[in-house]
Amino acid sequence: VQLVESGGSSVEAGGSLRLACAASGSAASMACMTWFRRAPGKQREGVAAIYHSGREPWYSEAVKGRFSISRDNAKNTVYLQMNSLKPEDTAMYYCAASSRFVGYWARPNEYPYWGQGTQVTVS
Repeated sequence: VQLVESGGSSVEAGGSLRLACAASGSAASMACMTWFRRAPGKQREGVAAIYHSGREPWYSEAVKGRFSISRDNAKNTVYLQMNSLKPEDTAMYYCAASSRFVGYWARPNEYPYWGQGTQVTVS
């Protein structure tokens, strides 16, 4: 499975961006797809996660109410709509995937597949 992120950019505080993660290979079998981020000098943190179907997505407290994750299974693509962006949202954003249900969605070790990341800068 290959994951390719896109949509990162530089925006002003209060602005919006939509990230996309396109999956190839056995993407249809990915049970859980998740966005993580890593800010300079900080650990990687889970942002939002979504299962293939039938479950409510998860969000970190830092982004709840501002970000929205969605999934187009026909296109093997996961999106992260980011609104009301803040400077503290500045980070490299990564897409991750697992073919199995995960124990804790925000734990990076749960995911064997990762993209290369897309940079989001909020000023």
